[in-house]
Amino acid sequence: MSSRDAIVAEIPRLRRYARALTGSAETADDLVQETLQRALEKWRLWQRERDLRPWLFSIMHNLHVDGRRRDHRIDFRADEDLPVPVQRASQHDALELRDLDRALALLPPDQREVLLLVGLEELSYAEVASALKIPQGTVMSRLSRARLRLKALLAGEAAPMLKVVST
Repeated sequence: MSSRDAIVAEIPRLRRYARALTGSAETADDLVQETLQRALEKWRLWQRERDLRPWLFSIMHNLHVDGRRRDHRIDFRADEDLPVPVQRASQHDALELRDLDRALALLPPDQREVLLLVGLEELSYAEVASALKIPQGTVMSRLSRARLRLKALLAGEAAPMLKVVST
């Protein structure tokens, strides 16, 4: 592929990026034209072993930043034009925490310990195994069972609690 064809192949991507930067089709087309003009002027600086796309995008970005500085434009929106931030309803937070606390209390102590050390304290499996002096496989097994049981309890499903019977 010739250099000219390689540049032409990048034009749709340049236009898409320019529209994202400027928010205007007309301004974006001007920016693409300036980018291509600058690229042709500086063609001797492009290192042929490197990918053309990042070089063109960096030229476009720099031209955009320079243009904004030159124009001393800062886009301010009126308060009524700003989007209203979406906030999650907080009425259920206390209830969810209560349900989680109750569900955790229903877990067997060995599962609860592992779940809290991994989930809350963010310890690795190896660190939990070392702290509890149990094999790492046992940590993973207890954690898996604890997660399944906790999920079932929080979903309101009956989660049978199995007892280990020694023979």
